[in-house]
Amino acid sequence: MNVLNCTSSASVNTFRVLLAPDKFKGTLSACEVVSFLKTGLESAQNDVTVSCRRLPLADGGDGSVQAALMAGFHPLKIPVAGPTGIPTETTLALNSSTAVVEVATTVGLQMLPANQPAPLHSSSGGFGEAVSAAYASGVQQIVLALGGSATTDGGAGMLSALGARFFDGEGTAIVPSGGTLKDIAWIDVSGLIDLSKVDLIAASDVQNPLLGAAGAAAIYGPQKGATPTDVVLLEQGLAHLARRLDEAGLPGTSYANATGAGSAGGLGYAAQLLGARLVSGAEFFMDLLGFDQALEACDLVITGEGKMDEQTLAGKLPLVVARRALPVPVIAVVGHNVLDRDQLPEHNIEKIYSLSGMTNLDTSADAVLSAYFLSAIGQQIARTLNRAQHVSTVSAMNLM
Repeated sequence: MNVLNCTSSASVNTFRVLLAPDKFKGTLSACEVVSFLKTGLESAQNDVTVSCRRLPLADGGDGSVQAALMAGFHPLKIPVAGPTGIPTETTLALNSSTAVVEVATTVGLQMLPANQPAPLHSSSGGFGEAVSAAYASGVQQIVLALGGSATTDGGAGMLSALGARFFDGEGTAIVPSGGTLKDIAWIDVSGLIDLSKVDLIAASDVQNPLLGAAGAAAIYGPQKGATPTDVVLLEQGLAHLARRLDEAGLPGTSYANATGAGSAGGLGYAAQLLGARLVSGAEFFMDLLGFDQALEACDLVITGEGKMDEQTLAGKLPLVVARRALPVPVIAVVGHNVLDRDQLPEHNIEKIYSLSGMTNLDTSADAVLSAYFLSAIGQQIARTLNRAQHVSTVSAMNLM
């Protein structure tokens, strides 16, 4: 480890560590990962003191609202319809100028009753209700965290909740879902909320278009329980929606091939129709939550995620953190590392610790076990810092 370059720490016998991981998806939130690492780091018996600064991060997926709350935003609880229409409650994160609204805790997979997929019957309407509440709060910026969606309705449900009206062939108003997009005969957008005066941000790292072999239905539909037959129906419905939006006066087919239109089952598409600009979720949330300020005077950064693999190398949050942290050294703590490497020096990651490397048990769905090994890894890291301190002291003595 390059911690020997931490001369400021050596002089005061304290290592200042910034804890900035993403969630361990399906197991622990980023806040919980931070908490257990902190416990281990600060409980190790050392000659040096480890001082931790906490900054749970998110990339636009589930945990985005919670990360904003940990960074000082305040919560606003509102009632919304879940993905299958069952009433539920979600939380928005607000400060004086910005609201963060999350797909995962409105119409996300985790909100499905009994975890039963509903690829044809789910709607993004509840997310639209949350966006409407954010707009009504009077903020100047609304951040749409587009990760974890259970729906593939092209954002039609969201548009409906924001004032657009959808009608079938008999003139009956409908709230569209993925399976009923094909039934839309015409759309009235005259009542659609005007969001043009709000800085609307769609945070997602998904680059897929709405339609086609790389689109929302083909790529992400099966992850939401869609059968091959369902995927065909959803694809046809999304293409039909785009044409009907053209007829309503919106650039429906023009935006279907836009980068990121296929994110969150097409919510990225509808968001861009509303004027949203698509941004990298990891980069944006690091700025929003104050990563650069939190990094100041720190000697070491610990980041991480549930699984480190080739997708990580494509630019997921741990690599973004490591790049932004330079020249401060970075350690990654992950649930499972499939890269067959314990360091990525070319990315400023000097050591990779994995929970799966410490046990033959499966930690991926066991929060208690994950918490135990996170704390143990925190202690290991602290002892490494302790050894580095002693090496630095001996080296200084030899120079006298």
